[in-house]
Amino acid sequence: MDYYVRLERGHLAGASDSVLNAVADARQLGAAERSRLFDLARSARGGGMEASEEPVPEGVQRVLDAIGAVSAFVWNRRLDLVAANYLGYALYAPLFDKPSKEPVNIARFKFLDPAGRSFFQDWEQSIRNTVALLRTGAGMMPEDRGLRDLIAELSEASEPFTWCWRDHEVRLHWSGVKEYAHPGVGRLSLPFETLTLPGRPDLMLSVLTPQPGSESAQRVRLLSDWADTQPAVTAAVTE
Repeated sequence: MDYYVRLERGHLAGASDSVLNAVADARQLGAAERSRLFDLARSARGGGMEASEEPVPEGVQRVLDAIGAVSAFVWNRRLDLVAANYLGYALYAPLFDKPSKEPVNIARFKFLDPAGRSFFQDWEQSIRNTVALLRTGAGMMPEDRGLRDLIAELSEASEPFTWCWRDHEVRLHWSGVKEYAHPGVGRLSLPFETLTLPGRPDLMLSVLTPQPGSESAQRVRLLSDWADTQPAVTAAVTE
C-alpha cells in the first residue's frame, strides 16, 4: 500500500510495466484504475497525452450529421462539448442558454449552473461520474493547462466538486444509460456508447440511442421540432 501511494503521488519514473501490473493485481484495481496508473507512469516518463486545440475534423462533423435519428456529440477530456449533430445540440440545449466566451462545458454546467441539478437526473451520481472522468483525463494529460484551470476553478467554486475530487475515483465511461429531465420534451432515459476518435485520443464520440418503442424514443422524435423554436440551439448549430 505504501508503494502504491508513492505511485499515486507521481513517483513512477523508474517503475516498469511488470511492476505496475503487479501492483495493480495486488491492489485488485479495476480497468479504469489500472489504466490511470499506467497513464501516470507515462506522464512521469515524459510520455503523457498531448491536448490538441485543432478543431474537430470536417469528416467527423459529417459523420455526426449523418446520424440523424438520435443525439450524437463529440467531447474532449476537459468535458467541453466541441461538436454535435442537430439532435445533440437539441438534447444539450440548456448548456447553450447563457452566452459565454468559455467553451460549453458539461462539468462547469453541472457544478456551477443551478439548471444542472434539474437537467441531470440523479445529480449526485452524475457529478461523481463527471469528476471521475476529469480525474482520468488529468492522469492522461497532466500538462493540459486548460484542464488544470478547470479543475482549479471547480475546486474553488463548488463544495460538491471538492468532496467528489477527494474520493480519487477514476472511470472509463464507455457505455451506460444517461438520464435527463429535458425542458422541452420531458424525462429521457438514453443508453449510450462512446468511442475514442482514431488519431485523436483527446476526443470521444458519444451516441445516445433510446430503446425502440420506449417513451424516451417517442420523446426523442419530438426533439427536432422543439429545437426549431429555440434560438440558442440554432445559434449553436450555425457557429
